[in-house]
Amino acid sequence: MSGTTAGKISSEEELIRTYLAPLARANEGAFGLRDDCAVYEPRPGSDLILTTDAIAAGVHFFADDRPEDIAWKALAVNVSDLAGKAAAPRVYQMALSFPEAPTHAFMERFASGLAEAQEAFGIVLSGGDCDRRPGPMTVTITAIGEVPAGLRLTRDGGQPGDAIFVTGTLGDAAFGLQLRRGDEAARAWPLSTHERAGLVARYLRPLPRLGLAPLLRRHATAAMDLSDGLAKDLGRLTRAASAGAMIVRGSLPLSEGVRRLVAADETLFDAVLSGGDDYEILFTAPPGSEPDVAAFAQAQGLMTTQIGTLVAGAGLMLTTADGERPLAAMGWDHF
Repeated sequence: MSGTTAGKISSEEELIRTYLAPLARANEGAFGLRDDCAVYEPRPGSDLILTTDAIAAGVHFFADDRPEDIAWKALAVNVSDLAGKAAAPRVYQMALSFPEAPTHAFMERFASGLAEAQEAFGIVLSGGDCDRRPGPMTVTITAIGEVPAGLRLTRDGGQPGDAIFVTGTLGDAAFGLQLRRGDEAARAWPLSTHERAGLVARYLRPLPRLGLAPLLRRHATAAMDLSDGLAKDLGRLTRAASAGAMIVRGSLPLSEGVRRLVAADETLFDAVLSGGDDYEILFTAPPGSEPDVAAFAQAQGLMTTQIGTLVAGAGLMLTTADGERPLAAMGWDHF
C-alpha cells in the first residue's frame, strides 16, 4: 500500500498499481492487473457459477460510510449469490466509478476492506476497470465460483410438499438501515447499545453463508440468497417452481432485539417480511428430509429454520394465530 494518505489519486494507473494490484497477487491469471484480460482455469469436474451485482452511493450505502465497509459490502453481496448456489468463490472482476478522483486515504481504506473480505470469503481479484463519471460512486462486481459438475442449484427445482428453510435471522439489516439512517422512530426503539450496533453491522457488513454449501449440495432442491426481502424472494422461488407457499409466522427466526421490537409494535413486522438486505439463504428440501437438514446444520454450527412448505397452486399464504391470510410478494424493487 502507499506510504502516503495525502491528496487525491493522480491517475488510473496509480490507483491500480498502488491499491488494486496487491489484491490480485495470489491469482496468477490476473497477470498483476497489467493485461487487458485475465485467465481463469476451472478445476476439473466443476461448473462455473457467475453473478454480477452493483452497489451505488445513496442507494446501497451512505456516501459517508467507512470505505472499509463499502468495500466489504460490495464483495459480500456478490459472494452471497454464490453461497445461494452452493458455489465455492474463486475470483472476481470489479469496475469502480467515481464522480471525482478518490483520495489516497479513501483508496487505502477501501483496499483494506476488500483484502479483509477476500480473506474471509476465499476469493481474489482478477481484473476490472476504473473510471470517472457524473453521478454517485458505484462498485460493480462479477464474482465467479465453482460447484461440482451436476450439483448446481437453481430457483426452479422445488416441488409441492418440499419444506422451506432459511438461514440465520430475518429483518436485522432492515432495522439496521433505519438506525443507520437516524430515523426518528428508530432512535426511540427500546434496544441496548449492543443490539443497535449489531443490527447496524448486519446492514453494513453482510455475512455470506458459505458454510451452507455441503448441506445445499446434499439436500436442497432449490436455493437462492435473500436480498430483496423474504416475501419478494420467496415469490420468485415459488413462481419458478410453479407452486405456492404456506409460511408459518411463528416459525420465522428473529434476533432477540427484533423480536422485542415487533412485540412492542406490530407494524414493524412488515420489515421482517419485506425489508431486504438479509443476505441469508432461502432453500427448499424434499419432504421427510427435515431431520437430516436439522442434524447436518447442527453438526456444522449453522442456524437453519423451517418456515413453511411449498404447496400446489400459486401465491403465498401466511399462517398466524388468527388464521391464514395472503402474503403479498412485497420487497425492494429498483423500478
